[in-house]
This record gives sequence, C-alpha cells and structure tokens, in this order.
Amino acid sequence: MTCLATTTRPWFVMGILAAAPVLAVETVMAPSSAQVYFVHLKAGDEVTSPFKVMFGLSGMGVAPAGVNPIDFKQVGHHHLFINSSIKPGMSGLPIPTDDQHLHYGQGQTETMLSLKPGTHTLQLVFCDPHQRLHYPVIASEKITIQVTEKDHEN
Repeated sequence: MTCLATTTRPWFVMGILAAAPVLAVETVMAPSSAQVYFVHLKAGDEVTSPFKVMFGLSGMGVAPAGVNPIDFKQVGHHHLFINSSIKPGMSGLPIPTDDQHLHYGQGQTETMLSLKPGTHTLQLVFCDPHQRLHYPVIASEKITIQVTEKDHEN
C-alpha cells in the first residue's frame, strides 16, 4: 500500500488548496467613536455579591453573536473580562470562554455577577459577531472593585 502523502506531487496539493473555499473571516471594522462603559459601576466601588452590572454602549448597536456583519453593520455583543486583560495575541481570534471571559452573545446588556469576596478587576469588551475584537478595539477602562461578604444579621 502506498501512502498518499509520499506520492502527492506539490502541484496537486497546490491545486487542492487553490480550489478550497476561503474560510477566513474578514475583520469587522468599528467606528472610532464607539465606546463601551459600565453604567452604574465605577473604579473603587464596594459591592456585595451578587451584584448587577449594566453594560453601556455608544456609537454601535447590540446584536446576537453570529449575525451576518454584511447585513447588520456596526453591531456586536458584550464580553466581560474578570481579572484578565486584552492580550496582543487576541486580535483576530475568538475570545476564550472561561471564568475570566464571560460572553453575552444573545445581546444581553446587563447581568447579575457573583464573585468571591476580595479585590477584582472588570473590563467590558465589545466583540464582533464572530466573537473577535473589533478593529479598532472597543473596550472600557479596566476598573478595580471590592467585593464584600453579605452581612448576616440575626
């Protein structure tokens, strides 16, 4: 039996690659005036968990993840980074899904957030319909908050 990989000619492989559909997704451009921000939460706030976080947006619209950016221009959805930062390698890649990167891909504009007591950083990030950072990046300032335990009165 002959292995295909050892008998394939370079011109044959190039022909297959040229005929393959393009899977790359275009960068979704954002207006430079677009901004996301926390509505009722600011740096230095002390909150009791769970607490409401409201997402503010100007200059663009909110839409569920997966909408066609050709049909729905200048839209995206919110992500909340908890104790995390935008990293240089994130550009063009889907935002990870984990406890530090919360996705609101149904178009949510607020959430009830439960965090352990202590100091935490929060940053809103507005992503394109493909879960990637817009260009230019649309992100709030990173804020630091203090989460306290509930008072247990008898």
